[in-house]
Amino acid sequence: MEPDSLQTEVILTHPRESLGKVQLDWTPQPGNYLDFEGKTYAVLERRHRYQLQAGRYRLHNIAIYVQSAKRPSEKSLVGGRWVIGDATCCYNAHSELIRCAVNPEGPCESCRFYEKLEVTS
Repeated sequence: MEPDSLQTEVILTHPRESLGKVQLDWTPQPGNYLDFEGKTYAVLERRHRYQLQAGRYRLHNIAIYVQSAKRPSEKSLVGGRWVIGDATCCYNAHSELIRCAVNPEGPCESCRFYEKLEVTS
């Protein structure tokens, strides 16, 4: 059985409860967004569960821990990964989960705290 064909359990982090299982054709990473039963969730953590069969451990299922979220409208590509917000701002967290400390809800476009990131070589 291929890892991408396994059932993935979706678990809400707070309050801790299982939302159900879903068959995914992609591997959810922390920072990705998942639409499940009409709601959008941010993936916080992924765990693999293994089972011993015939003297070997085999991937049994995958669990992802999520929280309710809305998809960010602003994203920047930094080092081959997408981060929330404008990565040219010095306050940007360069994270898939949080935009920045001074304006975490955004938007970056009209933020009064925006300061261009100075690149030093």
